[in-house]
Amino acid sequence: MQHSYFNTQHIDKSWRDIINTALSRMNPDYLKNLKQQSSWLPGPEKIFNAFSIPKDNVNVILLGESPYPRPESANGYAFWDAAVGQLWSEMGLSKTVNRATSLRNFIKMLLVADNRLAPDNTSQQAISALDKSSLIDTNQQLFQGLLNRGFLLLNASLVFRTGRVKEDTKAWLPFIEFILDELISQKPTLLLLGRLAEGLNRSKDLEKLPKIIAPHPYNLSFIQHPTIINFFNPLTLLEKNATIGQGP
Repeated sequence: MQHSYFNTQHIDKSWRDIINTALSRMNPDYLKNLKQQSSWLPGPEKIFNAFSIPKDNVNVILLGESPYPRPESANGYAFWDAAVGQLWSEMGLSKTVNRATSLRNFIKMLLVADNRLAPDNTSQQAISALDKSSLIDTNQQLFQGLLNRGFLLLNASLVFRTGRVKEDTKAWLPFIEFILDELISQKPTLLLLGRLAEGLNRSKDLEKLPKIIAPHPYNLSFIQHPTIINFFNPLTLLEKNATIGQGP
């Protein structure tokens, strides 16, 4: 299979040789099978979007599980739901945020980390009562802030196919391990969120990286996870005027 099947237009040039080598570590029959299908997400145009930030800028590897199962949501970045626009409404969080469970809990965690909400009261009513004049307005701004701070938003599987999540995660493991190995010298913090991502913690090479293992944001326990809250507290991701480009 020609790797040119995947769109590399949005890949920073510092990643191009690394991506090609990482792909060569994968089962060629698996990649050939992807080329023959058209229903997997996020599709060949968006699959490598997470590598849009320069390699040397990576401070954090936020590792999720797999792309969103909806075409309007999957965009090649872990946890970034492309279907969500506005974050807030008069009722608290916007309807689209409330429907996106992982994003909803992620934003609630950030509000707790910023000391805007009490951990035991993250209700719509509590969020509605907040002064949001100094806060960002959109999901695009939130995730652009993560990118500006050097977050590599990567999934354990770069592909979603219905009923084949475990198979796809196993197939992409050599790719992910190669990418992580290339970043070890930079000593980025590794955030392993969810069961499939946590499975990578078995790699002896990853013992060299500082890491945080936490529940997937789909779980309510993520909102009050003390290590996650402490990690995100200094980043002030929800502030409009927070310093951008500053890693943890």
